[in-house]
Amino acid sequence: MKAKIYPYIMLLVVVGCISKEQNTQPSSAPDLVQYVDPMIGTARMGHTYPGATAPFGMVQLSPDTDTIPYAVNGKYTGDVYKYCAGYQYEDKTIVGFSHTHFSGTGHSDLGDFLIMPTTGELQLNPGTADRPENGYRSVFSHDDETAEAGYYKVKLEDHNITAELTATTRVGMHQYTFPASQNAHIILDMMHGIYNYDEKTTWAFIRMENDTLVTGYRSTNGWARTRTQYFAMAFSKPVRSYGFKSYEKHPYNGFWGRFDQKNNFPEAANEKIRAHFDFETEADEKIQIKFALSSVSTEGAIRNMQAEIPGWDFDAVRSQTQKAWNKELNKVTADAGSEGEMINFYTAMYHAFLGPTVYMDVDSQYKGLDQNTHTADGFINYTSFSLWDTYRALHPMFNILQPARNQDMIRSMLAHYDQSVHHMLPVWSHHANENWCMIGYHSVSLIADAIIKGNADFDVEHALEACIETANVRYFDGIGEYIDRGYVPEDKSRASVSKTLEYAYDDWCIAQIAKKLGKEDVYKEFMKRSESYKNVFDPKTGFMRPKLVSGEWVKVFDPLDTHWQGFIEGNSWNYSLYVPHDPATMIEMMGGKQQFSQHLDSLFSMKLPDKYFEHTEDISRDGIIGNYVHGNEPSHHVAYLYNWTDQPWKTQDKIRMILKAMYRPMANGLGGNDDFGQMSAWYLFSSLGFYPVAPGSDQYMLGSPSVVSATIHLENGKEFIVDAKNQHDKNVFVKKVELNGKVLNRRYITHEDIQKGGKLTFYMTNKPKK
Repeated sequence: MKAKIYPYIMLLVVVGCISKEQNTQPSSAPDLVQYVDPMIGTARMGHTYPGATAPFGMVQLSPDTDTIPYAVNGKYTGDVYKYCAGYQYEDKTIVGFSHTHFSGTGHSDLGDFLIMPTTGELQLNPGTADRPENGYRSVFSHDDETAEAGYYKVKLEDHNITAELTATTRVGMHQYTFPASQNAHIILDMMHGIYNYDEKTTWAFIRMENDTLVTGYRSTNGWARTRTQYFAMAFSKPVRSYGFKSYEKHPYNGFWGRFDQKNNFPEAANEKIRAHFDFETEADEKIQIKFALSSVSTEGAIRNMQAEIPGWDFDAVRSQTQKAWNKELNKVTADAGSEGEMINFYTAMYHAFLGPTVYMDVDSQYKGLDQNTHTADGFINYTSFSLWDTYRALHPMFNILQPARNQDMIRSMLAHYDQSVHHMLPVWSHHANENWCMIGYHSVSLIADAIIKGNADFDVEHALEACIETANVRYFDGIGEYIDRGYVPEDKSRASVSKTLEYAYDDWCIAQIAKKLGKEDVYKEFMKRSESYKNVFDPKTGFMRPKLVSGEWVKVFDPLDTHWQGFIEGNSWNYSLYVPHDPATMIEMMGGKQQFSQHLDSLFSMKLPDKYFEHTEDISRDGIIGNYVHGNEPSHHVAYLYNWTDQPWKTQDKIRMILKAMYRPMANGLGGNDDFGQMSAWYLFSSLGFYPVAPGSDQYMLGSPSVVSATIHLENGKEFIVDAKNQHDKNVFVKKVELNGKVLNRRYITHEDIQKGGKLTFYMTNKPKK
């Protein structure tokens, strides 16, 4: 029996089950979805999720494999770190399927509205991994698990139920194939969450609108401290019975005690609610669920559902979403040389296109940073800006592959600025909240990169104002001291050297915008600030080093140690190389080209003992080569620095080594957190043979492509082709490079070179050209 759709707002003209963000690809396009393996990165440090989502989708419908809390008795539980995406490949049980997830992050939130189908005696407790029979969770096997772009399937062994998931931009769709049962249940756990703790859900509300439609919301205080998510859930079959269990006791309950609120009572409100919906099923009967999200209201969620999935054809929704993925993947058609490398390449594209995520309803309404409802006028509003990671390569890649989306992302950041009581651009923002994670004000890098590369169909004057205001908020993270002294003192603000270096780069970005807009006074001011990196370089040790307010160097200093030696998630060996906007001066400071090249050689060849990173959560042996830490972002440009020396062939050798060591087509194939696509973007750029060392510049430094060939299909209708002649695993060196048939006598290409269309030809060899 089909669901009774809630009689709300039928003004939308429904033209299909996929939203406007998911235009489909012509049928002639090659099937590249076959090369996407969402399981890559789901083991160990990758922190990716295997479930179903649309490109840049607001819904990330994926299995969660455990319920490790963030804290117990007020103390942080380190094991929760493994569950930033809710799923760990080594686990043997699935707790259920929740609708929001981050991809590849090193901290977390979300995990909203967990659904779990069961049979037999009703159990509302999730149970434990070692005793799954004591709860609603189920054992599963990877042999009975399938993950594709836009589709996920698994057999829940304890209940003999096959679960299938797909999604549009704002709606998740479940399909559960049940055995014959008098007692079939679908659990909705509104207490579940990622990085959960006992008081995280501050309030939840649920309504049974009719026998097929449920609505509600929950508010949480987590990484985002004032986050509210609304939902609408429709069943394909009327519910036989249902119940809501509230777990938090209150001294005052008004006059609600006159009702039996546990069984077939149509609403519940509490911090902790679990719901069950009961059915009778025949053998192999399918029950479907459509689950829509909104940041604004349950009405908004219903509108999203009606617009994106008006019917009940699961296979059609899956097909349309996979066509949408194929359209995005076809922005680059590549021959990566082997099936394994094709999987690496297109899974990296898939991971790069998971976020930032759409954050508005089909009517363009969204909740803003001020907690009010706003309308995105003429742009798609996005959220989840992991900017400390993604400014380096992901957003520069969007300026090539997703220029229209990147402009909308910047418009979204400017809306954040307009709504900010601090008058700041995002630092790390998600779901109408600033969470203040990491350092720097790297929104300015995204804005500068777009403006310098001519991808700036937004108010650039307003953007420059926002950048300047952000860079002058004195009470944020040592900026006042930085402005006054030219460096951040370690005795005033920890990770002071990292902050100084990153502020200096960001200030250079602001200077580039000012220069482009003819603001000479602003240009000079921020170019002066951009030289602040010189103030934390100690010529006696040859390393960047923390300083005190007095101007003296911190006495206890070990350049190998990652544990709060003036640096965040890194050590001085790696961070001393972070002057992306002025490598030539940095190299001279460190002794000149020959000495600097030897320094880089040592970085890659030396051994970093475990004691130097054993208490740094985001660094593990998986992501380290010598003392080079690829598993974390501050070093991502480092291998390209040989291009500023007389030994550029070492860049070529190191890039190919990193590609092979850090990216493999398997569950534990990533050398660190994918960090919302930054690790994947590094792979994509580097496998194509060039990389943006300094976003905000129009230059991409050349490396050593790993692809045989690739064609970038640009939004302006032109094509840029990369061709590697004599490509082979052993031929990692570049004999010569041609651009449009002419020898290229420089170590970079420009954004204009790409946008004009043309052909970049690498002639590969097994011997370095010295």
